[in-house]
Amino acid sequence: MYKVFYELNEYPFNITSDPAFFFASKRHSEAFSHLIYGIEQRKGIITITGEIGTGKTTLCRTLINQLDQDIKTALILQPNFSELQLLQLIIHDLGIEGRLKNKYNLVLALNDFLLEEANLGHNVVVIIDEAQNLKPHQLEQVRLLSNMETEKEKLLQIVLVGQPELLEKLRLHSLRQINQRIAVRYHILPLDKQEVSDYIAHRLKVAGAPDKLQFTAPALEEIFVHSRGTPRLVNIICDRSLLAGFVAETFTIDDTIIKKCVAEVINGHEHYQRSFKEDTIAA
Repeated sequence: MYKVFYELNEYPFNITSDPAFFFASKRHSEAFSHLIYGIEQRKGIITITGEIGTGKTTLCRTLINQLDQDIKTALILQPNFSELQLLQLIIHDLGIEGRLKNKYNLVLALNDFLLEEANLGHNVVVIIDEAQNLKPHQLEQVRLLSNMETEKEKLLQIVLVGQPELLEKLRLHSLRQINQRIAVRYHILPLDKQEVSDYIAHRLKVAGAPDKLQFTAPALEEIFVHSRGTPRLVNIICDRSLLAGFVAETFTIDDTIIKKCVAEVINGHEHYQRSFKEDTIAA
């Protein structure tokens, strides 16, 4: 709605996980480095955690886009499936074909695929997003898959990406085996004050915003205070503020506009966040 008015090529603050808008903050850069290290060194199981809206899924998509071609990947976004279905999804996403109707055949096909890729000097990575939703028996299956290895290296690297609840689940006594096998861990923290300002500038630049479109210093302060450095909240506030600026026909987004928008969007987001956590716990 405001894209033409602000002379934008695309909307800068969509909440979709678009790698084109990936912002390499200190924390996200460190998380990315941990992922690359764990994958390239074939460490087996890697965990990346962070609160809702901290950019975990965007990080995963950016990673996939930047991995070498000799690294095959599978991305599982919503792992709310049975053990068999989860295995079928991994097989399908890796492009493994065949009449695989039971767990034994699926595991055998996956093992053959991994050995073939290893002989070619290739690596294989399975990324499971929203991994906090995995049931204990599914996490146990993940551990068993991570056991596929030669005498010298892991054949399959598994990245578990999720909210802090994943860490709590992994501390369960029944999951101590998989918890001990996690070789690389990183927890993404929110953006700091300067990073929020840089993040907004980065997204505006990627979207092709003209120099005359500006967020004032007090506006940036308000955004940081109310978003607490959470990228998704920053996006929601900024998107609403550009809409308000469009209505007011101004290219200057000040703190007055931000305060009005915050009153609308933050309360709604916090209600959503509470509901999401309650639904996750209930599941």
